[in-house]
Amino acid sequence: MKKLSDKKILTKGDVKTVLIKLTIPMIFGIFSMVIYNLADTYFVGQLGKNQLAALSYTFPVVLIISSLAQGIGMGTSSVLSRAIGGGDDRLVKRLATDSLFLGLIVVILCVTVGELTIEPIFSLLGAKENTLPYIKEYMRIWYLGMIFVVIPMVGNNIIRATGDSKIPGMVMVIGALINISLDPLFIFGLGPFPKLGITGAALATLIGRMVTFTVSLYILIHREKLILFKKPKIKETLNSWKQILFVGLPNAGTKMIIPLGVGIITSIISPFGTASVAAYGVASKIEFFAIATINALSSVIAPFIGQNWGAKLPKRVKEGFKQGEIFSIINGIIISILLIIFSRPIAKAFNDDPIVIENITLYIKIVPFTYTLQGIYLITTASLNALNKPIHASSLSILEMFIFCIPLAFILSKPLGLIGVFTSISIAYILTGIISHLAFKRILNKKIKAFKLIP
Repeated sequence: MKKLSDKKILTKGDVKTVLIKLTIPMIFGIFSMVIYNLADTYFVGQLGKNQLAALSYTFPVVLIISSLAQGIGMGTSSVLSRAIGGGDDRLVKRLATDSLFLGLIVVILCVTVGELTIEPIFSLLGAKENTLPYIKEYMRIWYLGMIFVVIPMVGNNIIRATGDSKIPGMVMVIGALINISLDPLFIFGLGPFPKLGITGAALATLIGRMVTFTVSLYILIHREKLILFKKPKIKETLNSWKQILFVGLPNAGTKMIIPLGVGIITSIISPFGTASVAAYGVASKIEFFAIATINALSSVIAPFIGQNWGAKLPKRVKEGFKQGEIFSIINGIIISILLIIFSRPIAKAFNDDPIVIENITLYIKIVPFTYTLQGIYLITTASLNALNKPIHASSLSILEMFIFCIPLAFILSKPLGLIGVFTSISIAYILTGIISHLAFKRILNKKIKAFKLIP
């Protein structure tokens, strides 16, 4: 690893410039991951409505497990960035190494439980005989390759905490390009490849993730030299895990709330038919694409705030959050206008079923105008985790999904159908975005006063 002082690049320079330099590589990385998800959806959609619905059912479960990995990664990023800001070289390496071991334990537990519970979990989500066989095909392969999902997520957060967002972005792009290239070959059996259908989509994802796994570990071990190969003291490892999980578990819970909510919303939509479930699955992935730039910013604002808070620079913390909000508003307005203008062509690209197309278009016309405030919520939760306030971040997520969105969806779906469900999502985004802005300002000011720092 370079000297620790060389890593503290986030504590110097113009705030806006630093954030732009950090965000641009991550935009490419996150866009590439979202595009590969959309590519999966597009190619599987060509197989038929049942296969597309099956993939839609897998989405919340895959997101829940990915959220757990991201939680550990964010916990690592939070404590690691503050350790870098504080100049503790040995602690940085210890935390980085122990976080990967923690990720491995999570993989073992999730694979064991996941393989044994595929049918009951997806039946609970509303999957029927016409979709369950396809779900089983996909998820059995996905679970087997889970180590290649979790370790790169944790590893990329370690690298990002050092102030390097280019490598994580590059790793994500490589994995996505491989996945997209293999999708049509494996799904449709082009050339010498056998036609594997939805199984082919899972295999393409697995191979792409294997490459990201290899590249991430190589960077951590050989370039950054952040991984310790000495036998750790159990007490030190447990202490590292405690620090990581203090932020990581609430953060994982925060991130899991969204896919859990998606799963519940899917079950609310299920009675409206397979076409409605398929449409909601596609719309959810379009939304991930639409807010990819905000997700990129939120992924880098955490180490920025962590390093500057660790270095006792609260003015930079305030300015960083302000710039994040401004970007969210501008980005949200532009994206929502584009989506609404091109809603029908976008919907037609994924499936030719008229009901699926109509329902995707309906979602795009109702929800995207609230992305400005959803972006503020995403930036706020990342910033709160960086300030070691994970419970507050989780509270905002619970508020959005379980206090606003789901109860409203239950109520409004009765008289209004899908319009009621989609309207509930919009209302939840608006209210949570406003509350997030007010909450962060209040919490930051209290922390500054508590530590007697001069803003």
